[in-house]
Amino acid sequence: MTSFAGAPFGGPSLSLPALDERARDIFRRIVEAYLQTGEPVGSRTLSLTGVALSPASIRNTMQDLTLAGLLGSPHSSAGRIPTHAGLRLFVDGLLEIGDIGAEERREIDARLAGSGRNFEEALNEASSLLSGLAGGASIVASPIREAGVKHVEFVALGRDQALAVLVADDGTVENRLMPLKAGVTPSTLQEASNFLNARLKGRPLHEARTEMRTELDAARRELNETAARLVEDGMAAWSGGAERERALIVRGRANLLHDRETAEDLERVRVLFDDLEQKEQLIGLLDGVSTAQGVRIFIGAETRLFSLSGSAVIAAPYMTGRQRVLGAIGVIGPARLNYARVIPLVDYTARVLGRILDGQET
Repeated sequence: MTSFAGAPFGGPSLSLPALDERARDIFRRIVEAYLQTGEPVGSRTLSLTGVALSPASIRNTMQDLTLAGLLGSPHSSAGRIPTHAGLRLFVDGLLEIGDIGAEERREIDARLAGSGRNFEEALNEASSLLSGLAGGASIVASPIREAGVKHVEFVALGRDQALAVLVADDGTVENRLMPLKAGVTPSTLQEASNFLNARLKGRPLHEARTEMRTELDAARRELNETAARLVEDGMAAWSGGAERERALIVRGRANLLHDRETAEDLERVRVLFDDLEQKEQLIGLLDGVSTAQGVRIFIGAETRLFSLSGSAVIAAPYMTGRQRVLGAIGVIGPARLNYARVIPLVDYTARVLGRILDGQET
């Protein structure tokens, strides 16, 4: 069975073990019916599903579950739907998760294996594939490339401008124009280049930044002031590829309009679409997922980003065969997601994506 973890949620006054057998059975039936139909579930509907209780006894149990914060009433209907806290309790303790079918496995394997040899093609294909299979919007954050620095150099372009060049071990090159102050000579440019090459070679730039500040303070006695300033400016100019690598891919927004409950609440749809434009926050959410050992599930207010739209997120890290996390991929949709189907889809897609990207690392 797929392993997954939830996010802490404060709300219900009852835990699953505290529910007696009758309450647990009714609660499970209500949630399963709601996830299937999206409609409030009433006592008469439950009595037709084989519950060996009178409608009055069912109503009393439903009232207890409502007072406990597990069920709510969306309007004047006598029916109930699970609250976000109730959904969390169901997902954590009552949801039966199977596995995806052989046909879906073959489709995921074939499409990702044939998606090309670079990171971007594989990530785009995985995102499109998952949104189509899961019926929601998919999100994937590209991995942080951790190639070390191979060579750095400052090249004079005139009396007042230089080109700061950084070449990484994976072959990527960053060029940044820098202003030059008066008094900078070719020997000063070479001195700054030598200083950085001696300390950066083989190290990812993002890891070296903090240590370099300390090293530069200690080395000012060796460097002249102009060369030291060049080193500082160069370190500030280079991104180390982080800006380019941290792409966020979102696919399948149109799928969010197909859900009846969502379509009837246009304001919630607008809020959700706005949420999907928050690149930095979405990458932050996925980076948090990357620390998990399995699938992570967030429902409603469990994430600040989707609290107003009441959406759910199911995400999993994708990693190399050596268990080094590269990034995360997930599905966003209404809280009434088909968790039993989407959880194994996300999990399997993440594992296949990790294997594909693992073979592309340099």
